[in-house]
Amino acid sequence: MDIHKVAVIGAGTMGHGIAQVAAMAGCEVWLADARPEALEAARTKVQANLDKGVARGKVEADVAAGAMERLHVGTLADSVPGADLVVEAVPESLELKQALFREVDRHAPAHAILATNTSSLSVAAIASVVSDPGRVVGMHFFNPVHIMALLELVQAEGTRDEVIDAAKAFGERIGKTCIVVRDMPGFATSRLGVALGMEAIRMVEQGVASPEDIDTAMVLGYRHPVGPLKLTDMVGLDVRMAIGRYLARELGNPAFEPPALMEQMVDEGRLGKKTGKGFYDW
Repeated sequence: MDIHKVAVIGAGTMGHGIAQVAAMAGCEVWLADARPEALEAARTKVQANLDKGVARGKVEADVAAGAMERLHVGTLADSVPGADLVVEAVPESLELKQALFREVDRHAPAHAILATNTSSLSVAAIASVVSDPGRVVGMHFFNPVHIMALLELVQAEGTRDEVIDAAKAFGERIGKTCIVVRDMPGFATSRLGVALGMEAIRMVEQGVASPEDIDTAMVLGYRHPVGPLKLTDMVGLDVRMAIGRYLARELGNPAFEPPALMEQMVDEGRLGKKTGKGFYDW
């Protein structure tokens, strides 16, 4: 199950990063999105990331140039035929992902691995709409994709072992350390990360400490690279709130319920980095 051509569906924050690392690893990459402006923005962001890497001595100039040559953009129908791996990176909605996988299933060759970048949704539920659920795997990347070293592989009950093996080999090829987890709500990373983030928001709500001091406690006291509140800003409060509600419902655990402060901030449009204001001013 060698992977030469990769199709990435969704040209947003995660999609353009996944496309970049695959192209840097020598794959021919097609990035698809229904919005032409998103594709143009994605190419610009990938070029900027590569230029910064070259300027800092982290990326060789010929690697950057080759990656841009191997990065193509188009529609789903342009991108998926002939692909060895298809990765969806659309918003965290089960209905949206299922609708996309139905369309992908019509265009992808029989040998292609179908991967979802979901951070918390059931991989089995996403896979249930395709003709061969055994070829569907969770490939949960982390933002920014070209810097973060982890790739969380999620094996649903029906995912074939050889699909996991191929996904792991691809992850190693693009420079990631892979972990394999069962298809449980929140997997390993979102389950722990969201629980910590929700409790940090409750602490702000209760006046325990400022967002800055709570984050400093976790960075310096527990050696986290970034505090839970700044990370919530980076992910997006709306995104984390939706995941929290899903986990609270699926796990029957009120620890994941979004605090009132979070709901208020989302209602006010204070979603974090993408809107310029959350727990921090960006």
